[in-house]
Amino acid sequence: MARRSAVPPIPAAAVLRSRLDRAREAAAGTGLVIAPGSDLRYLIGQPGGSFERLTALVIPADGAPALVVPKLEAPGFAGLEELGVDVITWVDGVDPYNLAAERLGSPQQVAVSDFTPALHVLAIRDAVPKAEQVLAGPIVRELRMRKDAAEIEALRKAGAAIDRVHARVGEWLRPGRTEAEVGADIAAAIVEEGHTEADFVIVGSGPNGASPHHALSERVIEAGDVVVVDIGGPVAEGYNSDSTRTYAVGTPRDADVTATYAVLQEAQQAAVDAVRPGATAESIDAAARDVIAAAGFGEYFIHRTGHGIGLDVHEEPYIVAGNDLPLEPGMAFSVEPGIYQPGRWGARIEDIVVVTADGGESMNNRPHDLVVL
Repeated sequence: MARRSAVPPIPAAAVLRSRLDRAREAAAGTGLVIAPGSDLRYLIGQPGGSFERLTALVIPADGAPALVVPKLEAPGFAGLEELGVDVITWVDGVDPYNLAAERLGSPQQVAVSDFTPALHVLAIRDAVPKAEQVLAGPIVRELRMRKDAAEIEALRKAGAAIDRVHARVGEWLRPGRTEAEVGADIAAAIVEEGHTEADFVIVGSGPNGASPHHALSERVIEAGDVVVVDIGGPVAEGYNSDSTRTYAVGTPRDADVTATYAVLQEAQQAAVDAVRPGATAESIDAAARDVIAAAGFGEYFIHRTGHGIGLDVHEEPYIVAGNDLPLEPGMAFSVEPGIYQPGRWGARIEDIVVVTADGGESMNNRPHDLVVL
């Protein structure tokens, strides 16, 4: 059996009760089935783990919510009664899907959390055959998109922690070392500086920097390389950092780096400056994209400008063309335009920004200049 990790900090009971109430209201008569993961952590303060045995929070349209959980896993969910959540345990040989169905009652719809394993999704469908099965994501994300003061403080804490790691990159990034070696040092520092783990480490040197989701390789870093370093992870509260800075190992070998990077800086700042309540998500994307396109690099900006962040590294809202969602205070997302020239080099600048009453607040405060080491 897998060993359980230490129990993470749990928000106050009043906050969680409010989230459960708002989830039921947002569902508007639809029964909810929330499997282990970030949605479960948001609603009850504990993420649990997804295994072949069903663990699920069941929120009926009427009546008290309940956690259907294997008896052997139940000790990891102590204190739910304080939230008004019943705990329904089961042992091997009992059908947990019928237990979930009994609590759901007879809803016309059952909304299942987006990342529920298929073996559970299909069994729930069979247990409640007369109900239409839909995704719970559109319901829960309406709650999660708008962060409260405690969530914003956790994001601020995560941002400061990852800033401290970027401040130390010069300790490890130098000619003769591989991307993997540098990445291992960065991963250790992510934990040293206040995260519970390193969720991802990208060290894209030279031509590898032109691949936005390049991770690590055995490529040896050379003098003159431009290097994209994109790193992040969760702090104890579960909220994530995600920040990218671009470095040069000595004087860049390509003569166009300085001028091209200046365009990227202008684009990233334009997008951050555009953040305010009422602005649409797509308008923030356009603010960055227009600058890059006007300079002739439009074809080299190959991804959206940003993604929401919180208990997941990627969540709503997405800062992308076609998303006309008006921004509201408390929404948190990355602003990360990039310019990627295949076979040569790439660059990206990324900050996490939270919408305030009259603009935006960056959770990251490292300089945006190309860092020459």
